[in-house]
Amino acid sequence: MNGYAMYANVEINRSEEFLLKHAPLVKKIAYHLMGRLPANVQVEDLIQAGMMGLLEAVKNYDSAQGASFETYAGIRIRGSMLDEVRSGDWTPRSVHRKQRELVEAMRRVENRKGGDARDQEVADEMGITLSEYHQILVDSTGARMFSFDGPSDSDDIHENTAVSADDGPMKSLEKNMFKEALTHVINNLPEREALVMSLYYDEELNLREIGEVIGVSESRVCQIHGEALIRLRSRMSDWIGNDD
Repeated sequence: MNGYAMYANVEINRSEEFLLKHAPLVKKIAYHLMGRLPANVQVEDLIQAGMMGLLEAVKNYDSAQGASFETYAGIRIRGSMLDEVRSGDWTPRSVHRKQRELVEAMRRVENRKGGDARDQEVADEMGITLSEYHQILVDSTGARMFSFDGPSDSDDIHENTAVSADDGPMKSLEKNMFKEALTHVINNLPEREALVMSLYYDEELNLREIGEVIGVSESRVCQIHGEALIRLRSRMSDWIGNDD
């Protein structure tokens, strides 16, 4: 066996070793993402996309960059899964429509009272029952909301908030102002909504775990999470619009 063939075999074995070792990480991220996606998204599709992301991570990882492989791989895996979701619109149009109506109703109520809109107030504004209101919140939790990259017509939630070196001064300023506005809105969410957002996105707890922390059911956590997302969109409407 020549030197090139030996090197190729070593690389193949190394890739297989990394794939087997970190396959549980792919499943963990997939099931965590499932908590914020529509029910018709299949976890198997996420895992398949995540394995492709893991393979890319194995090929491109450079330890000289400072990040651990687990950190680097997690980013690539999550990114591949989100790309898979973004490749098609997984959310029915009826959910988009109800979500828009809910955002507008919450904005009207908060503008009138100058404070946080309560569940019953928004439901009354929409002319629906509290049960129907809560179901819209659950459905909206899986719908695409808006981009943390900055103002755009997209409703995706992105995790990459870096300002590109190719952006001009005005574009960079706009992105920075958007992030400042978003931070302000998040910091002024009702206490329980802010706690759920922190536990879900910062601590990466799932809905069941969050329920155990704050002493409510998993379904109630889903409602609180959905309401926080709707409130964020309502209060950021000047930046993101309210299109599909």
